[in-house]
Amino acid sequence: MPRRGVAGTDARTVAHEVLVRVETTDAFADVLLADRLARAPRRAARLAHAADQALATRLVYGTLAWQGRLDHHLKGLVRMPVADLDPPVRAALRLGLYQLLFLDRVPAYAAVDASVGLARAARGAGAAGLVNAVLRRAAVAGAAGLVLPDPAADPLERLAIEWSHPRWLVERWAAELGRDELPRLLAANNVRGPSAVRANRLRTTRDALRAELAAARVAALPSAWAPDGLVVEKGAARLRALPAWRDGRLAFQGEASQLVTTLLALAPGDRLLDACAAPGGKAVQAAALLAGRGLVAALDRRPGGVRRVRDEALRLGAACVEAAVGDARRPPFARPFDAVLVDAPCSGLGTLRRHPELRWRRRTEDIPRLAALQREILAGVAPLVRPGGLLVYAVCTLAREENEDVVEWFQGAHPAFVLERPALARDLLAPAGYLRTLPHRHGLDGFFAARLRLDSRAALR
Repeated sequence: MPRRGVAGTDARTVAHEVLVRVETTDAFADVLLADRLARAPRRAARLAHAADQALATRLVYGTLAWQGRLDHHLKGLVRMPVADLDPPVRAALRLGLYQLLFLDRVPAYAAVDASVGLARAARGAGAAGLVNAVLRRAAVAGAAGLVLPDPAADPLERLAIEWSHPRWLVERWAAELGRDELPRLLAANNVRGPSAVRANRLRTTRDALRAELAAARVAALPSAWAPDGLVVEKGAARLRALPAWRDGRLAFQGEASQLVTTLLALAPGDRLLDACAAPGGKAVQAAALLAGRGLVAALDRRPGGVRRVRDEALRLGAACVEAAVGDARRPPFARPFDAVLVDAPCSGLGTLRRHPELRWRRRTEDIPRLAALQREILAGVAPLVRPGGLLVYAVCTLAREENEDVVEWFQGAHPAFVLERPALARDLLAPAGYLRTLPHRHGLDGFFAARLRLDSRAALR
């Protein structure tokens, strides 16, 4: 049984529940963790202290990020295929081994005993005995005794295991980005990115929001790249309980995501189509850039996504956002727009710092499937850009097949659209003029965006 009074036991229970659900459903860890922490019961299991919440968060993100390496070591410690274990037992083993290998301040007995208790609660004494034996062998072996593949025999396999990424993804990035900076990218993906928020220009300024957060003991610094962004250093878990959130002065939005919307070069009175709008971050940011004067037509094919956009627009006072259900491949509009944003569905492989589970869910065949969808969406919205107007294509992935290849295809099919270099810091731009952010270079999620202007003499309709 887990020892009573072991610091963090309840944090481990929460982490274990989240890890099991991540593996057995399509839900994301950040959503599950936020929900689980918010509804913690009032008894001793309640995570009342920031340190407990921080431990639960680190356990979830760390175990998911290092899952590939953990499973590699478990293959040599478990006398059956890791894939054949029950999910709760597998999660308990991964959770315990992660603490043994990566959390120096956690005593080995605490990591082992807590995982044994989790396995017993989930699957009984037999599972508890298995977890106990495996983790005790791992504790005796230590990091030095858990070997990694020989880099001389297969350099990419060593990188894939050492930095816990699927082999196919390491091979793709080695070919597309080069091997020199590949280890730095893989390492950066395993460090959880900071929380970023955007000051809502319709109701406050960045400086005023920062001061308001400081008064509530939330430490935040101005973001390095986005003019309205703040990077939260301390107190992020309490943000949704603050008046700044309730009254719509702040929005959760990553810094790279904020940069994409600025490429639209919106002015008050403009009409924007956000063709794939849910959950609404860029649509409501666009409304703020319009100073509330103009139109943001926010389209999404899922009714639930449209509800999320409407709720966020209402909270932030973005009255010029009009959300509707519709398929961007066949948009239900006739009148053209000054600008169209296609924040397309993609593999999301630039967001592994925030969504580490994606690396284990994606498959190599997903990339061409998504690229085909992206091309269909661009073809569907192209006729809705007015002559002289802008089309911004954006994805949060690093795969060339979803990035440059899609833009090059689109320009080949629609030569009246010309790639335009945005007025951003040179470090954020690829030589061709694309916006490209990378975790290991910029400390941001991996985003790609292209700004395309339709020739003013063109008449696509």
